[in-house]
Amino acid sequence: MSTAAAISAVLAVGLITYASRAGLILFLADRPVPTEVARALRYVGPAVLSAMTVSLAAGGDGVDGVEFAEVAAIVVGVAVAWWRRNLIASLLAGMATLWIVLALS
Repeated sequence: MSTAAAISAVLAVGLITYASRAGLILFLADRPVPTEVARALRYVGPAVLSAMTVSLAAGGDGVDGVEFAEVAAIVVGVAVAWWRRNLIASLLAGMATLWIVLALS
């Protein structure tokens, strides 16, 4: 694939993705969201965080590739999520733990 074709493909996919997201936002901007949908959307953030965590823990090297710093960050993130019930606080605590343990090792 040539450079021009690759750039064109990336731009086309980006434009399609942007249009689909913007279209949905503009379509639903002045309409109320049904309570069932709003309730389901509450779980999108935790589901994405869980998927990223599992991907990290069971990545390319499997369980053998997981280091202590990563396990500590996951444990702290889960503990903060359970304690505070806040996705952002959980993410910040987990990342801070990861960076601190990596800096100390």
